Amino acid sequence: MKLSRNELKKLMKNKLMQAGLHEEDAEITSEIMTWSDERGLHSHGTVRMEYYCERIFKGGITLEPVYTYKETGPCSAILDGDNGIGYAVATKGMEYAIEMAKKNGVAIVGMANMSHSGAIGYYTEMAAKQDLLAISFCQSDPMAVPYGGTEPYYGTNPISFAAPTADERLVLFDMATTVQAWGKILDKRSRHETIPADWAVGKDGLPVTDPDLVNALVPIAGAKGYGLMMMVDIFSGVLTGVPFGKHVSSMYYDCSKGRELGQMHIVMDPARFCGLEQFKERMSQVCDEINAIKPAHGFDKVYWPGERAVERIRKQYEMGGIEVVDEIYEYMKSDDIHFDRYDHKNRFAD
Repeated sequence: MKLSRNELKKLMKNKLMQAGLHEEDAEITSEIMTWSDERGLHSHGTVRMEYYCERIFKGGITLEPVYTYKETGPCSAILDGDNGIGYAVATKGMEYAIEMAKKNGVAIVGMANMSHSGAIGYYTEMAAKQDLLAISFCQSDPMAVPYGGTEPYYGTNPISFAAPTADERLVLFDMATTVQAWGKILDKRSRHETIPADWAVGKDGLPVTDPDLVNALVPIAGAKGYGLMMMVDIFSGVLTGVPFGKHVSSMYYDCSKGRELGQMHIVMDPARFCGLEQFKERMSQVCDEINAIKPAHGFDKVYWPGERAVERIRKQYEMGGIEVVDEIYEYMKSDDIHFDRYDHKNRFAD
């Protein structure tokens, strides 16, 4: 099923409100999920909808959260999200960080006690659109084995950064510290497709290609990815005072309880360093020079981070709209809120 941007966003917003989310939070959440789907990041789009609705409906997300924002210094602050929907908490945190960075040059805003916030590239892009440079870290529940280990300790723990250029381009990088995000495996499950053998391992620690047999994800580049996982958890978990490492709450175990997750935004004003115009001009130069590199065999072009996402948006709309799995489309149109697929399941919703 192919949908226009407005059609998809409206369906998601209505379904979230049907589950109990207030309109303002449903608007923010559906906007960011649509942003993900139109870029081909389906792991953070409609495939998550039923899970969110089940958690909202069962009380695991505070419907009327009382945010507590405290500036702890001229360039630092902490935002307690009262276990509200993560998309709204992370958006509010970035709004505070942008304001602080414009005022003082640098901002470090931690967010504590929130639910899952989706594709964190959206939040760094918010800053880049304001001529700022941003980094974001976000912890997640343990589902990846540390390098050399057999039991999961850290989550997919994503990292994102974004920067403006002197033209309409925005450099935007967003990655999980595992070979693939769990949402990518969820997406493959929904499409009844296999996964590459280097994404995950089964109970025996050996690679699997059946997404239903996944027992743990693996870090990117072995020990290097493991180190990045730890870094993300320190910044977004240990530093913000929420549960960390193997103590992070499971996405699925109890949908009636708040997740108490943490996230960290770091925002800088280039004007306080080399100067805004010089920074933006050099970023445009970087993009141009990367595009000019001769591609290796089997590649058509060398892309700067974020460029392929822009092309995916263009191609999706040229081909008739955003691709949505038929089963998920029918669910979003229906009166069903959820089907009890996730509550009290293990880390892989089994």
